[in-house]
Amino acid sequence: MSPVSRKASALRSASPHWNIKAITAELRELRVKDHELREGPVKLPSRKALVKVMEGFSAALFPNRLGLCEISDEGVDFFVGHTLDLTLTELLQQVRLEFEFTCARGVVIPPENDLSAPVVGALAKELPRIRALLDADIRAAFDGDPAARSIDEVLICYPGVTAIIHHRIAHVLYKLGAPLLARMIAEIAHSTTGIDIHPGAEIGESFFIDHGTGVVIGETTIIGKRVRLYQAVTLGAKRFATDEHGALLKGGARHPIVEDDVVVYAGATILGRVTIGRGSSIGGNVWLTRSVPPGSTISQAQLRSEDFHDGGGI
Repeated sequence: MSPVSRKASALRSASPHWNIKAITAELRELRVKDHELREGPVKLPSRKALVKVMEGFSAALFPNRLGLCEISDEGVDFFVGHTLDLTLTELLQQVRLEFEFTCARGVVIPPENDLSAPVVGALAKELPRIRALLDADIRAAFDGDPAARSIDEVLICYPGVTAIIHHRIAHVLYKLGAPLLARMIAEIAHSTTGIDIHPGAEIGESFFIDHGTGVVIGETTIIGKRVRLYQAVTLGAKRFATDEHGALLKGGARHPIVEDDVVVYAGATILGRVTIGRGSSIGGNVWLTRSVPPGSTISQAQLRSEDFHDGGGI
């Protein structure tokens, strides 16, 4: 027997005992306790299913670029219709799971009270409007980036475009009363692009995030038309109000309003319910917690440089 074979044989004979049975029993006990606290086991929507849903919507909205690579003009409508049918059917099941979780804590909702189909139907009707918004977003990215060589490159390569495709869908679901699904879709985009947009944020047309990594946009943010953000921009809350017991008060407008034609450069942080006036420019690494009027240019304090000799700087 060769040295390698002897080593492999020794490893097999010395394989550890994992005590799987005992570990499984302990995990079951913890699950039971958790289910008791949450009034029983609950089946949640599937992240994997929602990844497929977003792939389906992307393919239906942009069949020649995000769908099939080669598809004839005669076959496009068939492909879009077939893809939408599969995607909406899968989404219907996920919406139903959310409603069972949030409205009835796992109890199956009677058919006469099931609002899943109206929600999915309302989203379906919004798809042409979403496509028009996305066309404006993609054009804004192409026009705003000298490195962009084509519209197609922007669509298939830019993380900001991927994030806004997810957000346009998620925002509609959020408004229609499916906030859990909306948040899950937002987090799918976040994990893929590094861009964190809460589905509650209202974002106008021709929106462009350049580069994008580290961008955070909070739930109650309102963004106007033709706004451009760069990487690591935060549109967040300044502080969180609490009740008399110290628990956070949920809801309430706590994020910025960014008016039309604003540019926010890399690393800027804007906090609280402040308004950035139309046409303003917010410089890189600025920390801003106050409103600024239209046409403002906000930058860091002027850099001061001094030369010190013979210990003069001590």
